Formats: sequence, structure tokens, C-alpha cells
Amino acid sequence: MKAKDMTTGSPLKLIILFALPLMVGNIFQQLYVVVDTMVVGQVLGVQALAAVGAADWTNWMMLGIIQGFTQGFSIRISQNFGAGNMKQLKKDVAASAVLSVVMAAVLLLGGQLGVAPILKLQHTPMEVLPHSLLYLRILFAGIPIVMAYNLLSALLRALGDGKTPLYAILIACVVNIILDILFVKVFGFGIAGAAVATLIAQLCSAIFCLYAVSRLSLLKPQREDFRPDTELYGKLMWLGAPMAFMNAIIAVGGMIVQSVVNSFGVMFLAGITATNKLYGLLEIAATSYGYAMVTYTGQNLGAGKPERIKKGVRAALIVAILTSALISVCMLFFGKPILKLFITGTPEEIEAAMYIAYRYLGIMSVFLFILYVLHIVRSAIQGLGDTVLPMISGFAEFFVRTGAALILPRLFGQESIYFTEASAWIGADIILIISYFVRMRQLNRRFSGIV
Repeated sequence: MKAKDMTTGSPLKLIILFALPLMVGNIFQQLYVVVDTMVVGQVLGVQALAAVGAADWTNWMMLGIIQGFTQGFSIRISQNFGAGNMKQLKKDVAASAVLSVVMAAVLLLGGQLGVAPILKLQHTPMEVLPHSLLYLRILFAGIPIVMAYNLLSALLRALGDGKTPLYAILIACVVNIILDILFVKVFGFGIAGAAVATLIAQLCSAIFCLYAVSRLSLLKPQREDFRPDTELYGKLMWLGAPMAFMNAIIAVGGMIVQSVVNSFGVMFLAGITATNKLYGLLEIAATSYGYAMVTYTGQNLGAGKPERIKKGVRAALIVAILTSALISVCMLFFGKPILKLFITGTPEEIEAAMYIAYRYLGIMSVFLFILYVLHIVRSAIQGLGDTVLPMISGFAEFFVRTGAALILPRLFGQESIYFTEASAWIGADIILIISYFVRMRQLNRRFSGIV
């Protein structure tokens, strides 16, 4: 594994080369999510698929909180790497590890205590509630594993390494697919088997990343680096907490949408679940470009190169919009055959769920470019060390998403729920684009000496 300096060379080339391994990794990550859903849907039926779908936003909230903290911690590491301050970088690594252990313990306890009330608040149908609860309890038992993987992979990405997280995901993908088939189809462990397979796969990816980090001297803090430093802890939490809170508030909005969807019945829920499992495929490249932008922007900020940051953002926006257009076309033409992989049941059930799933997928595909702009701009602002403005954009997402979910179905019927995601993306983009120009103006003044 080698660290990658992103402060010199073609911005577009650097961003694409950094993002490509992450993209491939995300494809394989989504592959095992897809296989997970396929095995559950095809082997256990529509109700089991609905049970997994009812758990989606709750699981996403926990994962989003973990990723928010670990990504926030890694921002300082990319900035110090760009500035060449390796002594401080090691202190940041040590403090990030300490805070991650504390947060993992808090989230583990909170997850187990809160999962049942959260599912009930979402009006999860009684026929799927016990299965959703079991699925989430098992997944949340592995929170320390998920925290470890996300911290280790965030540290590697902060130094420009997108390949090692790719290899980790490849290992997890293979392990998860094999265990899914074994636990669910062969041994008949049901939904619990799918959850345990996911945990074991995540453990394998965490161990691989730990091995890679242990071989990199830049990321090896000394004993003295672990001395308690409340000021440094505060700085890291100032970066991580807003990102975690942003992801949490977005997830709460998703839960409110989920509660509305749940009220439309199991068949509508199954159709929405099938499309939501493809959401990761729609977002794959956006997430990868976002990771690239956090590292690129952070390193160039540390190196004092604001003009280079602007060039990178422009290049990333162009390639992101083109990528989103390609994915949208693929989903519109090939979405139906993919959706059919998730849905089983009587011919009437399949037809009803497919109608819902494809309509929802088509609307999200048309507006996909808005999501890609969101990821690029939000990640650039985060790389600048500002996680508060992205958090405010998260509030915008929350209010627009929940408002649309609660109001549109009453006015235009239940199918108008399909527009909630696109509406939320637009609300966030408005905040983020304005914020980006404000932050870049401040940055120009800072480096030009204008007060």
C-alpha cells in the first residue's frame, strides 16, 4: 500500500484514479447486498423481503452515524498529510482510535435498546416486525466491527489509497455470498442467517484493512501519541459529530418516509424495498467521487492551493454528471430484469410489486444527476474542514423529504411518495451550492491575505 499525494498533477486524472477502485469496491459491496436481498426474497418470500426492507433505514442510520464520525476524523489526517505534518498526523490517528472505541460502545448499547421502539414508531407491519427486529439486533451486535472497518478504511483513503478498501470489499463480498447461500438456503437459518453472514464478511474486511494499516509507518502512532488530549479530541469531534448527526437526521427523514410506506401494506413495501436495494447501485459512483473529493480537497487545503481545489471541483462535477446520465440510461432500459431478481410470490404479487418498484426506480433515475452534484459539493466542503454547513444541508434534506412524504400522498395519492428522494436532493443542493461559493470566497481571502 502506498500513500498518494494529490497536491500535484492533473486534478481530473487524480480524482478518477482515486475513485475507480472505490467504485469497483462499491459495486462488489452492492453485489453482496443484492445477493443478500435475492436470497432472502427468493428463498424466504415476499414477507421476508418486506422485513428486511422495514429494517433498512434504521440500519442505514447506524451505519451513517459510524461513517460520519470516521470520515470526519479522517479529514484532519488528509490535511496534515497534505501539509507534510506527520507528527500531528500520528496524534490524530491515535485520538481517532480512542474516540472510535468510545463511540462504538455507546452505539452498541443505544442500538440494542432503541431498535424495538424505532421499528414500532415506523408502524412496521406486525407480520414482519419480529423478523425485522431479529435482523437488526444481530447486525447491531457487530457495531464494533463496523466501526473498526470504517475507521481503518477512512485512514487509508485519507492518504490517497483507494485500492486497499477495494480488496477488503472483494473479500467481504465473496465471504458474504458464500455464507448467505450456506446459512439461508442450505442450513435454513432464515433472516438471522443473512445477518450473521453480513457480520462475518465485515469482520474479514476489517481484519484485512488492519493488516494494511499495520504495514504503513505513517499510520503507526507511538505510545506517547495516545496520551489524553482533550483539545485534539474536541477538534476531531467537531469534525465528526456534525457529519454523524447529518447522516442520522437524513436517516430519521427516511424512517418517516418508511412509516408512510409501511402504512400502504406489505406489497407496496416489498416493491419499494426492491428498488431501495438498487439505490446503492445508483449511488455507487457518487459515493466514490465523494470520497475522492474529501481527500483531494483536504490535501490541497493543507498544501495551501485554493485554485487547485476549484479546478478539482469543476472536473469532478463534469465527470459525475456524465456518469449519472450513463447509470440512469442503464436503469431505465435494464431495471426491470434486475428488479425481478428480488421479487417472488404469486403472479399477482409479482406483478403488483414490480409495477411499484419500476415506477419508483424510473423517477429516481431521471433525477439522479442532482444526487451526484450533492455528493461532489458536500464532500468538497467537508474536505475544507467544514462539516457544519453539510449538516445544515442534512436538515434541508430532512425537512423536504418528510414534508414531501407526509403531504404529497394526501394530495396526489400514494404513488407520489416516489418523488420524496428527488425533492430531498434538490433541497440539499440549494444549501450546498451556496455554501461552497461562500467557503471558497473565504478561502481565497485567507490565502491572499485579505481580511
